[in-house]
Amino acid sequence: MADKRDFYEVLGVSKDVSDEDLKRAYRKLAKKYHPDLNPGDKEAERKFKEVNEAYEVLSDPEKRQRYDRFGHAGVDPSYGSGPAGGYGGYSTVDFGDIGDIFGSFFGGGSVRRRSNAVHGNDINVRITIDFKDAVFGCSKTVSISRNEVCSDCNGSGAAKGTTPQTCPSCNGQGRVKSVSQTVFGAISTERTCPSCNGTGKIIKEVCKKCNGRGLERKAVSITVNVPAGINSGQTISLRGEGDRGIRGGNNGDLNITVAVRPHNIFTRRGSDLFCDVYITFSQACLGTVVEVPTIDGKSESLKIPEGTQSGTQMTIK
Repeated sequence: MADKRDFYEVLGVSKDVSDEDLKRAYRKLAKKYHPDLNPGDKEAERKFKEVNEAYEVLSDPEKRQRYDRFGHAGVDPSYGSGPAGGYGGYSTVDFGDIGDIFGSFFGGGSVRRRSNAVHGNDINVRITIDFKDAVFGCSKTVSISRNEVCSDCNGSGAAKGTTPQTCPSCNGQGRVKSVSQTVFGAISTERTCPSCNGTGKIIKEVCKKCNGRGLERKAVSITVNVPAGINSGQTISLRGEGDRGIRGGNNGDLNITVAVRPHNIFTRRGSDLFCDVYITFSQACLGTVVEVPTIDGKSESLKIPEGTQSGTQMTIK
């Protein structure tokens, strides 16, 4: 019997590896050698099982402590007593921890625990407001077209008056199990059911209104509160006001980018307003009192001291 490789060596980590780095190394190797990514490759299959066994021991604090003290004999009583050296038997692999990694590789056969939820898309719009509204804040109504849950099928995608049926392939679980027999034992994996694509339901007749999508396009009006002091180019996000999600998926967001029209008198720098006031040379020399316009349409008296230079900045609070 060939000796087992050191578990730390299998995962390519040092003995003082942290839990996070251990998990990261395991995920990388599990993805690399996964049977679905290496169909028919016996060596990859062997390494996948080896990686899984190493992580099962090292991720458990108690087993890891025994392994560090006694080696393989501390975690596998059968070590050295049989031809399989601990590789025989039946192994059920739980991919709940790494299913997110495999999802993008396996397509319809990915390992997932959730139903086939559909997240709604974000909607991005632009509005233009007056300078004064940007200073004081305002409410604006935004008209958009977005995906809403179909009123005929209530998002199920089934024809009106019918309901989706339980998938016979997975008994409504959305997942099917398969067992691969190898010389090293049996590996059981879970996959998204190909018959229902993970929904657990079969639609025999699709909804005519939404063509089975579960969504329909509708025009809606949304009120947005624009905060005082908003700057041109800033974006207001309304969570959940974008396209609707279906089958438990979250709604998208509505992102509103604000453009501010320039004012013919005032400019803004942060929360301060600026305007230019013109006086004659004699008023600058001798001093005067002028009326300065304000953003609310009124005016304020401002005393100009004698000898004031052009470009002098004065403040009205």
